[in-house]
Amino acid sequence: MIRPLSDRVLVEPKEAETKTAAGIYIPDTAKEKPQQGTVLAAGPGKKDEPMEVKEGDSVLYGKYAGTEVTYEGKTYLIMKQSDILAIL
Repeated sequence: MIRPLSDRVLVEPKEAETKTAAGIYIPDTAKEKPQQGTVLAAGPGKKDEPMEVKEGDSVLYGKYAGTEVTYEGKTYLIMKQSDILAIL
């Protein structure tokens, strides 16, 4: 598994919605990037900035935050703790 360093966090993004509340299917080209995910791993933090998020937390992050990484066929995001907007 991927182990983040410093104040970085490994996030598994939530799947994008495929259907609207009214039951209309959304094509792949019109789907928005998810802004919610689950923390799979967190680094140890920095000396002056302890880690506030931990493994298993559900988080909200910025639309273009993080770097996409594909590992064993799944797509993950690696981002700094400061890119996370809120813990749900």
